[in-house]
Amino acid sequence: MSYTRVGVVTGANKGIGFAIVRNLALQYPNSPLNNGPLLIYLTARDSSRGQEALRRLQDDSQLKQAKALTRDGGLAEIKYHALDIAHSTSIASFAEYLKNTHGDGVDFVINNAAIAMQGFDANVVKTTLGCNYYGTLEASSTFLPRLKESGRLVNLASMSGRLSQYSDGIRDEFLASKTVSDVTKLMEAFASAVEAGNEKKQGWPSAAYAVSKSGVISMTRAVAAAEKAKGSKVLINSCCPGWVQTDMTKGRGAKTPDEGAQTAVMLALEDIMQRTGLFWQNERPIHW
Repeated sequence: MSYTRVGVVTGANKGIGFAIVRNLALQYPNSPLNNGPLLIYLTARDSSRGQEALRRLQDDSQLKQAKALTRDGGLAEIKYHALDIAHSTSIASFAEYLKNTHGDGVDFVINNAAIAMQGFDANVVKTTLGCNYYGTLEASSTFLPRLKESGRLVNLASMSGRLSQYSDGIRDEFLASKTVSDVTKLMEAFASAVEAGNEKKQGWPSAAYAVSKSGVISMTRAVAAAEKAKGSKVLINSCCPGWVQTDMTKGRGAKTPDEGAQTAVMLALEDIMQRTGLFWQNERPIHW
């Protein structure tokens, strides 16, 4: 069948990503974006887990009751596609697929994929930044040309990336960063400090995940500013889902995955009054 809207969610086989896909299907019919059938790509690096997630959504009782999926007469269809944002070849391959399959472009990309590793050392930092910061940056840069003129890009970040945990000097460097290059230099400085074993002395927290998410917030802001300067109408924002009950929090969150999904879904589907380059939580922009 043909689709008037197309969306992508990365890291969507479980947790918040899975809930985002589910709530996109539920909320799309009543959103301003609705002008016909919506295709949602549920992407994940593991094919078996991605296909299992797709099966669970197709059997989801609330989706069935709401008649959200096309198989039940609704507007949304969900398909699985392999994507690992930690590998350039995987990102490039999916981008080429989108170009060939959806020549008119896609309407939104929600970059949710991320990792949180146990422990802290130079290898943990390298691996975490490689996926969470560099992977999200490459996915954002590669998928931007595939977005429609009025498309949306949403990057999942976290309040763990708040600037209050840094020294005044590093906080000021984050706030002063204007370009992706500026932000990347900060990520490189953190990795170098950890390698030298003096990150705390330099004003960094010993927390790979938190710093990676600070990078995502700052990088998203820089990408949005660059696109706006070019006259682009694409809206680019980052958001924190809150403390959600997922594997990453070992089930200790205050929000359900469905509750944690709401801000990302809003940024993809609702009228946000052309606001771009902001950091959001609980469906509103917040100070970083």
